[in-house]
Amino acid sequence: MRAIAAASRPLFSDLPILVRSWLPPSSFKTFASVSSSPPSDSDLRNQSRGGLPRFFSDDLPSRQGGSVRVQGSEFWHMAKVLRLKQEDRVELFNGKGGLVEGCIQSIDKTGVDFIAHEDQKVILPQGIQWQVFAAFGTLKGGRADWLIEKCTELGASSVTPLLTERSSIISKNRVDRLERVSFAAAKQCQRLHQMVLNPPIKFVTLLDHIFKSKLCLVATAEATPLLNAVNFSAKESSGLLIVGPEGDFTKKEVEMMLEAGGTAVGLGPHRLRVETATIALLATLVMWSDSQEMI
Repeated sequence: MRAIAAASRPLFSDLPILVRSWLPPSSFKTFASVSSSPPSDSDLRNQSRGGLPRFFSDDLPSRQGGSVRVQGSEFWHMAKVLRLKQEDRVELFNGKGGLVEGCIQSIDKTGVDFIAHEDQKVILPQGIQWQVFAAFGTLKGGRADWLIEKCTELGASSVTPLLTERSSIISKNRVDRLERVSFAAAKQCQRLHQMVLNPPIKFVTLLDHIFKSKLCLVATAEATPLLNAVNFSAKESSGLLIVGPEGDFTKKEVEMMLEAGGTAVGLGPHRLRVETATIALLATLVMWSDSQEMI
């Protein structure tokens, strides 16, 4: 009888009220409310990926019923990797906020014909657009890949490799690879605005960016803790986040950035790797600015 009584209670009834408030209303639906009709093979394939598969296309149909042809690596991903079939539902995005839902109209050896089921949606960027400047040219192994991947997932607007006195070079081949890493991460995290990976810039050019920016935070040792230094309005449209190389910026470089208008911020008592400092700074500010928008 106890088992029957427990089963009759609403789902999540024993969770604290605070935890319940975090969950969306749909989380409290009972299994009885779910349709009993068996799902199609196409539905199961889509649900196994947590939603409709999403692919990149420079061109999107603007209206319902419009079509576009998808070729190249995205075609290969659709047809050969995921083995999608005719009439399977998918989404296309253009990396500039455009999104359209539709289905595969036909498949041949060279591409996929996509037909839109609705008009194209254009989603504007949300929140502060953080532009990351990081001196990661000397990072070895997959550490630079990880930095770019996580910046993409966290929603950075752009990442610019920074050339400083202690990190003065980054190879062109490496930049090409990092662009591919960013593209793959954008698809994985389903962001609609592709992160821009800019060409490397010299320190003197960075000073000009700082001078023109209303919001610029420079991560450096022994500075005011980040959360104590943050006193800007979340209504700013963009901001600069600057992280130095292994060994930090030189004293002269820090002085020049602060004179140009930057604000020095600290990230704790320990010496951090470039990629750790970059992600810690970006993640903290993304969550902080998001919380301010809810107030």
